[in-house]
Amino acid sequence: METAPIVLAMDGPSGSGKSSVSREVAATLGFRYLDTGAMYRAITWWMLREGVDVDDAETVGALAGKPELLIGTDPTAPTISVDGTDVSAPIRGREVTGAVSAVSAVPAVRARLVAMQQQIIAGTLEQGQGIVVEGRDIGTVVAPEAPVKMFLTASADARASRRTREVLDTGENATVSEMHADMARRDRLDSSRAASPLTQAPDAVLLDTTPLDKDGVVAAVLEQVRRTLLQPVSGTS
Repeated sequence: METAPIVLAMDGPSGSGKSSVSREVAATLGFRYLDTGAMYRAITWWMLREGVDVDDAETVGALAGKPELLIGTDPTAPTISVDGTDVSAPIRGREVTGAVSAVSAVPAVRARLVAMQQQIIAGTLEQGQGIVVEGRDIGTVVAPEAPVKMFLTASADARASRRTREVLDTGENATVSEMHADMARRDRLDSSRAASPLTQAPDAVLLDTTPLDKDGVVAAVLEQVRRTLLQPVSGTS
């Protein structure tokens, strides 16, 4: 599929499948890919490394501008570093996962990272490339003018199972029941925070990924892009 450079906003809670789907969609369209959640995780990783109490919002906010973040937007090999250290793997661990909601709720953190995200998006479009941006506030805050907005969701059981597999793949231990509890806690925190809460944009297309495998979700997203952006041509699909 060929399409003009645009922003595709992909929102949804953890375990909805948006990360793997976003990368696949970006690669298929020849777009760049931005994982905004990784940026919040990177800041959280730095706070934990520095011994900062992540529940101390005032201190977290005061230090939010200190770590230097560099994020790569290649969908086939996304990268992120903090002060020159590759943190792609450690930010996926359970310690960071357990702390990231508290850090991402701090307005100063969100202000810094949203500004960075918008700069990356603008720079990509200026270069004539489209970009798939995934997170929790893309369609509402980061890129509200995105022409295509998706909100992915899934049942609690499906999300917990997917997240359990992700944690086990990192070499850490996890059970589905633990992930159920952890994701319920994160959903509550992410949806109730004052700054950029997790919410579906009014014009976003809701997609329940529970009954679908990754290929099915990718196909559904690409079809939405096609419906939104491409004029139908007689004799083609």
